[in-house]
Order: sequence, then C-alpha cells, then structure tokens
Amino acid sequence: MFTPLNAVLSNLFWENVMSISQIGMLVAMIAYLILMLIIGFWASKKNSNVSDFYLGGRKLGPFVTAMSAEASDMSSWLLMGLPGLAYLSGIADPFWTALGLAVGTYLNWLIVAKRLRRYSEHISAITIPQFYSNRYGDTSRILTLIGAIVIVIFFIPYTASGFAACGKLFASLFGIDYHVAMVVSAIVIIGYTITGGFLAASTTDLIQSIIMTLALIVILIFGINVVGGLSVVNDNAKNLLGYLSLTSSYDPTTGSATPYGLLTICSTLAWGLGYFGMPHILLRFMAIEDDKKLKLSRRIASVWVVISMAFAVMIGAVGLGMTKVGEIPVLEGSASETIIVQIASLLSTKGLGFALIAGVVLSGILASTMSTSDSQLLAASSSISEDILHGFFKVKMSEKKLMVIARVSLLVIAGIGVLLAWDSNNSVFKIVSFAWAGFGASFGPVTLLALFWKRSNRYGAIAGMATGGIMIFVWKFLIRPLGGAWNIYELLPAFILAIVVNVIVSLLTPAPDVQITETFDEVNKGMRA
Repeated sequence: MFTPLNAVLSNLFWENVMSISQIGMLVAMIAYLILMLIIGFWASKKNSNVSDFYLGGRKLGPFVTAMSAEASDMSSWLLMGLPGLAYLSGIADPFWTALGLAVGTYLNWLIVAKRLRRYSEHISAITIPQFYSNRYGDTSRILTLIGAIVIVIFFIPYTASGFAACGKLFASLFGIDYHVAMVVSAIVIIGYTITGGFLAASTTDLIQSIIMTLALIVILIFGINVVGGLSVVNDNAKNLLGYLSLTSSYDPTTGSATPYGLLTICSTLAWGLGYFGMPHILLRFMAIEDDKKLKLSRRIASVWVVISMAFAVMIGAVGLGMTKVGEIPVLEGSASETIIVQIASLLSTKGLGFALIAGVVLSGILASTMSTSDSQLLAASSSISEDILHGFFKVKMSEKKLMVIARVSLLVIAGIGVLLAWDSNNSVFKIVSFAWAGFGASFGPVTLLALFWKRSNRYGAIAGMATGGIMIFVWKFLIRPLGGAWNIYELLPAFILAIVVNVIVSLLTPAPDVQITETFDEVNKGMRA
C-alpha cells in the first residue's frame, strides 16, 4: 500500500522542523557550556595560592559579588520550582516564600556582609568553618571539624541534585540518555570549577545571572503574547478559587480553595532565615575587594532578587493560561516544574532564530543549576582540604600541594555527587529545601552571634551548631509528619532552638579570653570608623 506523496512531504516537513528546533536549541546550549569552560581556563591563570582558589584573592567587584551571590543562591529553584508552584497552587505559597527570601536577602547584605568581610580578614579566615574557629580561638579546631562535616553532609546531595537537574533537562528535550547527559553536565561544571576555582565560579555566576534574567523576560513576554494578553491571564486566574488570594491557595485536584493560615505564612517566611547560614553566599561577602562598595552590591542584589522572583511567579500564572488555551499540555505534580521548558519548546517551533533563543532560555535553567553546583563544590572541597586536613589534623604542606589537594577533594566530592544523582527518579527540590534548612539552622545562629555578641563563646557555638543540624533531622522526619500545628518548615523551630541553646550554653560556661574580646572590639571599632 502506497503512502500519498503529500503525506510523505508533510511528515518530512515536520520532522525537519523538529530537527531544526532541536539543533537550534542544542547549538545555543553547547555554545554556553563551552564559554563556561573557557572562563575556567582563563581564571586558572590567576590562581597563585589557596586563598585565590577559594576566595579569588578577595578581589571581587561590587557587581560580580552581588550577581554571583544571588545566582549561586537561587539555583534551578528560580526557573523551575517557583513557576511550578505558582502554576499548581496559585499566588499565596510562592508569594510568601519569595517575600521571606527577599527580606532575608536584604538583611543578610545589610547586617552580615560588611562585618563578616572585615572580621574574616582580620582573623585570617578563608572558609566559613575556619572563621568560626578563629573567631572563638578554638585551638582544638572542633568547630572547624563540625562545620566542615555539616557542609559535606548537606552539600554533596545538594550538588547531586544539580547534576540530576541538568541530566533531566537534556534527556527530556533531546532524548539523550539521562546518565550520559548528567555525567557530561557534571564534567563541564567540574571542569571550569576545578581549573578556575572561586574566580571562575564567581565570573560564570555573573554571566549565568544575566542568562537567567534573559530567560525569565523572554518566556514571560512570549507566554503573555501566546495567551492573548495579561487581561486573559488575569481573567483565567480569577476563575480559580483561591488562586489570586494571599490567605488561601488553589487545590487543582478538587478545584477549591484551601486556607493558608498565619502559622503556614510564618513557616513559609522562615525561608529567609536560611541566608544567614549559606556558606556559598557568605563566602561572597568575604571575597569582595572593597567593603565600602557593599551598599551598591546590596542594592543590585535586592532589586534583582525581587524582580526575578516576581517574573518567575508570573510565568506560573501565564503558563496556566497557556494550558487553558491549549498551547501546552496540562502539567500535574512535579511536571509543573517543567513549565519553562514546555514554553521554550513551543517557542523553538517558530523557526531557527526562535529555536536559538529557546536554547538561550534553556541555558538559563542550566545556568541556575550550574551556578549553585560550582559554589557547593568549592565549599565542600574547601571543608575537606582546608578545614579538615589542614585545619583540624594540621597537615603541613606547601601552597602548591594545598592546591592539588583542593582540586582532588573537589573531584572526589563531585564523583560522589554523580553517584548519588545516578537514579533519575531522585527528587531534586525536596533535597534543596532540606539542605537550605540544614545550613540555615546549623550556621545561621552561630554566624549572627559570632558577629554581634561579644559574650558568645566556643562552647555555645559548638552546642548551637550541633543542635541546629540535629534538630533539622528530628523535626523533618519525626515531628513534622504528625501534621497539624507541627507541620511547619523545619528551619524555623531548628533555628530558634539553636540560637537559644547557643546563648544559654555561652552564659553557663566561662567567658571568652581577653584576646578574643579585644579582637571583637577592634572589629567593632572599625565598623564605626
């Protein structure tokens, strides 16, 4: 039986269109990955010692500091998690989460950044655990060891989630085997980070933040155009019970509104507390060249965070409108997190030029994931090489050998991350939420008290750090499943308990040595100068 010629030509035409769109997207994404490797090679020429590798020699400008910190902070959550949440449940959940993060961002830059920059340099600390030990005169380096263990525990699976996100992106778009896509993505991230260190990570983060911004703008404008205007998006949202409310959320399974009470709002706002303990963000504060320019960095970072999260939430609502008019399929559950991928795929079918633009958009998702993974790899490898081997076990070696150990540590950690990411069914964003809480509760209270309370001591810091880390596991797996009033984000109770324990233990144990309090006063005096 013969197939009609017009049917053959029609099939051939659509196959070519699909081929062109896929090739266009792939070309843009490969070009982006190559650019990241080139930057890593360039930055490697500027690393002469371990301080350069981990802090870029404290030479970051205000713009790079701001955008690098926020790009490494947001991860793929900005381009996948937040729009997906808005798509499914409406405005309330993403709004309160975004508000908590925006306030946390601003306060972190306002009260922590400058003081941490000056204090860390004053006591010659180049990692966060090292800062804690030097701040409290902990010659036993127990604080360094505990801090390093916390970083490794929470960052290795966090890094694995980034590798998995990259693998799933390529696999879903191009039909490439997940494991091949994941490993190749990991090699690129490892490649530019292991060669260029902190400078490479920060420079690529700057570029990645720009690409993430472009991705949000392009997708939002295209989506609004496809739906037929903002008025259509708004009318569609109004027809869904609770979708536009800040005190209730939309339940897509029943089509009804679900109450979003005060306790839930407070729990969601608690995401902002995590900033005070994020090692990869705190390292950016320590690395800025001129702390007098931190005000500019704070403004840039705060404005970018607010605008980017607002766009991400809007994309969720626009995506739901596109589903309503039949342009993209109905997305249920975790599939809602692919909303930007779905819109980009639709954009790519409009021709080669649009396919290249779609590739840039999808590179934004890669950028958001990679900008976090590179920072996590650096923080985790510094914990092993600098904090555990050099700091705790006091292994003495030359700068050259320290650089080798730093790079080998990074490679080993990345290898473990690849193994953890091997199962394509692993949840990416549950890991991100859990790790965020872990760092926030373990390091946040210690950081704030170390910077602002002269009476705090190493006993309180050790007790508080251990309490915060342990309480995250206890609340997440034993208390929160009870439901009701106990069903709150584990970061909030763990953070409060950790800071209370830190204060009580500090007051019940001997006061810090005179030398430690004098150093605190010197830094404090410098802040007023």
